[in-house]
Amino acid sequence: MSLVDLFHSITTGPTRRRALLTPVGLVVFATLLILVVLAGLLTDRAIGLPRLMPGTAGSLIGVILLAAGSILCGLCVALFAKAKGTPVPFNPPRGLVVTGPYAWMRNPMLTGAFACLFGVGFLLHSLSIVLVWTPLFVVANVVELKRVEEPELERRFGASYVEYRNRVPMFFPRSPASHH
Repeated sequence: MSLVDLFHSITTGPTRRRALLTPVGLVVFATLLILVVLAGLLTDRAIGLPRLMPGTAGSLIGVILLAAGSILCGLCVALFAKAKGTPVPFNPPRGLVVTGPYAWMRNPMLTGAFACLFGVGFLLHSLSIVLVWTPLFVVANVVELKRVEEPELERRFGASYVEYRNRVPMFFPRSPASHH
């Protein structure tokens, strides 16, 4: 069974199974975020990297990114809850969410998480969190999205997802009016 088949069987499977897997997905994602930060701090220390933008400027950038990312994630969680789903791919909303931040980008929750990681990197003045570990985390997520989540969404929602995917960018927002 492929990962796409496995995800599809879970997302379309019994409510109880989806509910039981939701905390597992949250723990896995939170653990990965923590590992990115820890790996960055250990890398900085191990190879003696200089601090990234020490002082107020770096901290201010960090606070802005962390706040913006947190707000974006919060909006997405609220939209998913309203649609009777969770942000965990195992237990998504039953319908395709294309409103709010999802009208501008397909993965605003991940965009928010990436902004938070970059923000933490600036707050901790960590070169490797900002320049190595967060970019690697972004790449890993893009690969997972392209190989697993997007094919599963296409399978579940068919032409409506394909049209949405073709119309709305993955991470970098643009206004819905600018779509061709």
